[in-house]
Amino acid sequence: MIVAQRRHKIKEMLLQEKSVKVADLVREFDVSEETIRRDLNQLEREGLVQKNYGGAILIDEYLMQASPVPPVQQRKFEYYEEKDAIGRKAAELVQDDQIIIVDSGSTTWCVARHLKQRSRLTVVTNGINIAEEFVENEQTEIFLLGGKVVKQSMSLVGPVAEEELKKYNADYVFMGTSGISLRKGFMSSDIYEAEIKRAMVAAGQKVAVVADHTKLHRQALIAYSTFQDVDILITSSLADPDVLSEIGKLGVQVVVCDV
Repeated sequence: MIVAQRRHKIKEMLLQEKSVKVADLVREFDVSEETIRRDLNQLEREGLVQKNYGGAILIDEYLMQASPVPPVQQRKFEYYEEKDAIGRKAAELVQDDQIIIVDSGSTTWCVARHLKQRSRLTVVTNGINIAEEFVENEQTEIFLLGGKVVKQSMSLVGPVAEEELKKYNADYVFMGTSGISLRKGFMSSDIYEAEIKRAMVAAGQKVAVVADHTKLHRQALIAYSTFQDVDILITSSLADPDVLSEIGKLGVQVVVCDV
């Protein structure tokens, strides 16, 4: 089992059990105590756990959310290291003073985390959690789209938001996706969110989709964009190279970051 997968499993255990013990994790994953302590050190740096003697506990913020955990909150910690690396790579595309549109989602949240230190950005988003990240930078102008709140994804959808997007001309649009189909393109699991995504794609000079490796083998309800409308796919070295090669042949620039 690779490091990212093991840490993902540990996060799942934490969300379910609220605490873990080093000795139990050593037996579960058949690795050394030193390896598990490195895993827990990383989770502590991410702000997910507080280490204690012999293990770690979920911090209070997530103890309150863990049962039940809103899907977007839980997805923040699924394949976190991979999504964080993708977010860092995506943020490298953006320069100070640019206009960007950021879709709601967990991987786009990682993009926002790495962009929030840029100077004088203008950010348009339908993601409540995305807007919260950028609020920390006083130089960033933030436009939160109006509409109906989808609580599970912390996003705003509907005709008001779609109409508002027609006003914008962004340097970059950063999109999430529920799945990627070589036949149909980039997918969404919600028909209303798919409409917002289409409006976002139309509002960008450059469109970049950010996706962890699992999205290359996942189908969803409805396509929101063809490959012809997307300029860049940013994913990780965990992604299937054969699928990435096929996507590249369809005219999309594929950027792969190390995990």
